[in-house]
Amino acid sequence: MSRVKIHRALLSVSDKTGLVPFAQILASHGVELISTGGTAKTLREAGLAVKDISEYTGFPEMLDGRVKTLHPKVHGGLLYIRGNATHEAAVKAHGISPIDLVVVNLYPFEATVAKPNVSLDDAIENIDIGGPSMLRSAAKNHDSVTVVVDPFDYAEVAEQISANGNTTLELRRQLAAKVFARTAAYDAAIAAHLQKEFAADKNSLPQVLTISAPLAQPLRYGENPHQTAALYGKFHEFFKQLQGKELSYNNILDLTAATALIAEFRNDVPTLAILKHTNPCGVGQGANLRAAWDKAFVTDKQAPFGGIIAVNQPLDGACAAAIAEIFSEVIVAPEFTAEALEILQKKKNLRLLQITKCPLSARPWDVRSVGADSFLLQQRDLKTTTVAELKIVTKRQPTEAELRAMLFGWRVVKHLKSNAILYCSEGRTLGTGAGQMSRVDSSRIAVWKAGEAKLSLTGSVVCSDAFFPFPDGLIAAADGGATAAIQPGGSVKDAEVIAAADERGMAMAFTGARHFRH
Repeated sequence: MSRVKIHRALLSVSDKTGLVPFAQILASHGVELISTGGTAKTLREAGLAVKDISEYTGFPEMLDGRVKTLHPKVHGGLLYIRGNATHEAAVKAHGISPIDLVVVNLYPFEATVAKPNVSLDDAIENIDIGGPSMLRSAAKNHDSVTVVVDPFDYAEVAEQISANGNTTLELRRQLAAKVFARTAAYDAAIAAHLQKEFAADKNSLPQVLTISAPLAQPLRYGENPHQTAALYGKFHEFFKQLQGKELSYNNILDLTAATALIAEFRNDVPTLAILKHTNPCGVGQGANLRAAWDKAFVTDKQAPFGGIIAVNQPLDGACAAAIAEIFSEVIVAPEFTAEALEILQKKKNLRLLQITKCPLSARPWDVRSVGADSFLLQQRDLKTTTVAELKIVTKRQPTEAELRAMLFGWRVVKHLKSNAILYCSEGRTLGTGAGQMSRVDSSRIAVWKAGEAKLSLTGSVVCSDAFFPFPDGLIAAADGGATAAIQPGGSVKDAEVIAAADERGMAMAFTGARHFRH
């Protein structure tokens, strides 16, 4: 066996996954194990010889364990530069032994504060002090010290120790970088939680925006093949890929947009949405998902090619069979029945994503890069509108059917890119116009799209994500067949727009809130 180069290891972990097998390998290669509290207990129960940290330092653990590793014998053993005459003399004079390997993962602060109604005391008790200090000391001196913060890395470290008695400098550098990324994320989580807890206004923005997210998966490329890209964060806590090709950058943009839209209908009747380039091109509701599909698909039979489909209920076989008749990139559902999976799995490249956690439970913030090393932060647009909040501004009141269509369309139009115009009837879209520089152009496109689909707009409701700045947009809608409108209101020309609606016998509701989406 190779000469043992790692002589002493300090182990102190909250997550004990894989700890015992790893420690057994260390012990089998003559590595002395030093440990703390519950970690030491776990190792002893596995039959391993362990020296308590208090025995090593000659100082007792105290203050309910808050002070145990914050000691010169620990940090001196980690930080001194091997081979440096001055350092070697200092540690010898003070009886400090080298610590060659540190295995530490931190108190579960993030998991603690993610619990509903967590108390401030519980959050603060789960702020680790000694752990990050040891990790940082070891990582700084990675020329000589191996540091492990993630149980995932036990296998490679054990393999190298088994082969050579030590780790390579290349691996130590990788592990050290990983440590600083972890402690940065840990501190960012603490800062974010305490800023929120201590703020007078719980919705106030942070004074410092700290973004720290682990690599979730590399991507083949970005929006275009010449752009490198990767996915970061907790995506896989919310979605589980059941089959299909690897997700692309554009797939992820589209499916998250689709999931945000379908979440509007999470407690509603069976609802299906088809999206392309993050814009809904058809949304339908029915007695079942197959009926909802028929309504959504007929809105636009061209755009769904290569699109994203999202449903608010378990996808069944009847709907899956209909969907399978066209080419889709991704289908997103809370569940898939066995029959649906059997049908869709015949399309090997089709990506099936299960929603495992409601995206509305994520942090209610949107972050966007705007270049120049700058970011925009805003609350996500989660505002909903009820019948009671509508202000009917026209002489004619909307019918019950028009009211239901208004509220349906208002949930959809907020997910179209501005300027956004949507024509709909109760439980179905009829024509969409999105992303135009002029609102009247969006209206004309929506009318044209409905005509292409051979869908009549007579008696439809027109929905506008922002106010009609002039009567022309409303007049175009009326000319297209709309008999009712829903819009935020707030234009200096509101009186003229209302007059135009009255002249045409239209009913119009103001919501008082716009839904720009850029």
